[in-house]
Amino acid sequence: MERLARGIVLAAVAAALALAAPALAAPDAQPYQTNDGKGFRNVLPPGSNGLVNGPQLLQYELDQTSRPPHSNDQLGMYGDLVYATPGLTLADLPKYFKDASFGVKPDDIASTISPRDDVTIVRDKGFGVPHVYGQTRAGAMFGLGYVAAQDRLFFIDVLRHLGRGQLSSFAGGSEGNRATEADQWAIAPYTEADLQKQVDQLPQLYGAQGQTIVDDGINYVAGINKYIDEAKLDPSKMPGEYAAINKPDGPDAWKMTDVIATASLVGGIFGKGGGGEVRSAEFLQEMQKRLGGARGKGAWSDFRSQNDPEAPTTARGKRFPYEVVPKKRAAGSLALPDVGSVKYHQVRPGSSSSGGAFGSLGFKRSCRPGSVVCLPSEMSNALVVSGRESQSGHPVAVFGPQTGYFAPQILMEEDVHAPGIDARGAAFPGVNQYVELGRGRDYAWSATSAGQDIVDTFALPLCNADGSKATLQSDHYSYRGQCRQIESLDVTNSWTPSAADQTAPGSETMHAERTQLGLVAARATIKGTPVVYTKLRSTYMHEVDSALGFIDFNDPSKMADAKAFQKAANKIGYTFNWLYADDKHVAYFNSGANPVRGKNTDPNFPVWGTKKSFEWQHYDPAKLTADLTPFSQHPQAIDQSYLTSWNNKQAPGYSASDNKWSYSPVFRSQSLDDRITRDIAGPKKLTLVGLVNDMEDAGTVDLRGTKDLPLALRVLGSQKDPALAAAIKTLKAWVATGAHRRDRDHNGVYEDTVAVRIMDAWFPLWAKGEFGPTLGGSGFDILNSINEVDNQPHNHGDHLGSAYDDSWYGYFNKDLRQVLGMKVRGRYSRTYCGRGSLAKCRAMLASTLAQAIAKTPQQVYAGDPACTDGDQWCWDAVRQRPLGAVSQPLIHWINRPTFQQAVEIQGRAR
Repeated sequence: MERLARGIVLAAVAAALALAAPALAAPDAQPYQTNDGKGFRNVLPPGSNGLVNGPQLLQYELDQTSRPPHSNDQLGMYGDLVYATPGLTLADLPKYFKDASFGVKPDDIASTISPRDDVTIVRDKGFGVPHVYGQTRAGAMFGLGYVAAQDRLFFIDVLRHLGRGQLSSFAGGSEGNRATEADQWAIAPYTEADLQKQVDQLPQLYGAQGQTIVDDGINYVAGINKYIDEAKLDPSKMPGEYAAINKPDGPDAWKMTDVIATASLVGGIFGKGGGGEVRSAEFLQEMQKRLGGARGKGAWSDFRSQNDPEAPTTARGKRFPYEVVPKKRAAGSLALPDVGSVKYHQVRPGSSSSGGAFGSLGFKRSCRPGSVVCLPSEMSNALVVSGRESQSGHPVAVFGPQTGYFAPQILMEEDVHAPGIDARGAAFPGVNQYVELGRGRDYAWSATSAGQDIVDTFALPLCNADGSKATLQSDHYSYRGQCRQIESLDVTNSWTPSAADQTAPGSETMHAERTQLGLVAARATIKGTPVVYTKLRSTYMHEVDSALGFIDFNDPSKMADAKAFQKAANKIGYTFNWLYADDKHVAYFNSGANPVRGKNTDPNFPVWGTKKSFEWQHYDPAKLTADLTPFSQHPQAIDQSYLTSWNNKQAPGYSASDNKWSYSPVFRSQSLDDRITRDIAGPKKLTLVGLVNDMEDAGTVDLRGTKDLPLALRVLGSQKDPALAAAIKTLKAWVATGAHRRDRDHNGVYEDTVAVRIMDAWFPLWAKGEFGPTLGGSGFDILNSINEVDNQPHNHGDHLGSAYDDSWYGYFNKDLRQVLGMKVRGRYSRTYCGRGSLAKCRAMLASTLAQAIAKTPQQVYAGDPACTDGDQWCWDAVRQRPLGAVSQPLIHWINRPTFQQAVEIQGRAR
């Protein structure tokens, strides 16, 4: 929904009904900075408020500038930091990060309400953040549900429908919406019974702790429904978007299963890794077809980068072995498909779209053109410096999640206090019973997506119930001695045109298939035997179990120190890197429900599901549980001199998942490392402001320009052709100043606009020239589907901000060092550039550079409906994707977290 049409007919605004006065038992708000260790700041653009009611929507449609209060008052703070760094001063810090203390100053109180007699909600004047005070835990949960509906009612309605694969029925039948819901249905196709089962099993699996999650959810849902009831009587509380999608009566009541559906969406995108074993096998087979058995296996290993010794890691100095490839595989366990036999399951049968296929192939892009929801696949980033490297002696941290950009934001801020709860920070609306990323009394924490392997692919023979010979179309499979029916999971969506989406009326049925060993991802033959390949995810049907860890994060009695934080993080099944700081210590822990795999099975390729010994150890298909690796085997560190995480490799020996082929010598975390190591070298110490400068300065770096281009220029040397010589001179000057994509004088033009354009035009040509001759067309395409060649800021028109994640940057770096005869650890099996000839490599680079410099800006930056062709600044710019009626202006591109904390905690608060 780009922008709701100007001609929306809004319901007349009825007189607001007065709320009943709260009971006398409503708790008082705590004084400002109660139980506060002090030293906390944050920012979350565009603003806290996500409500635009009918009259506000009408006014915005008329002038395109009148936005509701607190809907964009943090956008300028966030967007303008790029113009102030490097060079930011301590006095300037409040211009770009707001006070994130507990509570509200007396002169900053905007409103105080009590929607139930055990909770009080205070809003501050400055930014409209909700501060929730529960007399009981139940009251706090009710209040969090109420403020979720106040700030994000339409948004959470979108999320619960998308979580069920029903986005088009709710928001419109655009191709983007249908493809997005197909992606979700490929990952988490849950029936209503499945969703309810996940609620019911929590006490069975976790006892009293599980019951706490259920009780919290019941009160949270009650809070949402309280606001919905009020909004149905008071149009000033009802989002105007409902009229635009032909639902003027507003949303249906919420249920606990809506929380599960929303959690399945969030966790399915950000908190998993793996599942790419079939594509890995296809790439191996393609390389062996081109190069021969051993040489093809060598090329596969080069690009796989499972444990490249040069890959930058968060934890340093200690190995954490995970998914070690066995020296000898278990006999009969390997399940490679017959060449050319794989047919990936499409949840949208007959569709020309790839919707749903990416879940099978391992693609990580979750954005679809025209969809109302567009999320990056990974969260980032974190810079944490220990007290011994800090000027004050207190640790300093600048960290947060990169979750894309929306209007209103997909994260919401909350400050909550009740028995057993003292926390402030951000959470995903619809599952915001707990602060998921933020601060406690005297500690702060954040996360980046880790993506280690918790999804595995198994092969199951197809069979027929009548005993006849199976075919690829058979609907039964053989498992644990029985021929079982494949379960069909179907959802049918239908839509009609609305002011928000003019797609013609239609309907579509999505079809997923499930076995007791996971979801069907593909069908193929193995030595002529028809099989289904299934994907088994360790968090499947356990979407909210991770709440156990968040409950602890929010409870000051559970957060005594860094070790306690790590133990809480270990309760989280999603694959995240968790970073922590208090007034004295820093810590890191990699969470995830890492399954213990069958002995001597190969984690890189599909495994037969025909023997229990090949399955996850102690796998229970009824409960969907298995043995998990213990706490000690998860990458972790306490009081390391500094910690950085930008979705990079976690630790030495911790194998990259089979759909993560980019943990090679270059990763974007090095842009953080380079600055921090410079600033703490020798006797130098970092300040919080210095760390903010480092973060923002790294955020405008073109990683190709700092890590690959210098090597290419060295190979090129001097060129006689005047055009090439001029281009090389321009590129060298860009490298010398840090290879930034930056507009320091705020004139809408990058300072190094020509160099940036040359790089953008050259890189895809260079990639084909360096690796294409060996990979061939098919090999290049398969590898690109696993690990995309490039991840520019434009992000295929999605304007997500997050860039230079994964991709082939390390391949270029290592290969060029090999052709130059430089030192290389973990050498590739061959040199690809020029097939090992420096002269041929040089000629290729010169030829492709000549093609690049001939391209005009209009050719390089073309086809984005948000920009004029040739507008480089706009091409990169960050866009707050409208998920509703009110849009926001573009801001300067920055590779930075969406919600971000800047903390230097002053002391304990116990």
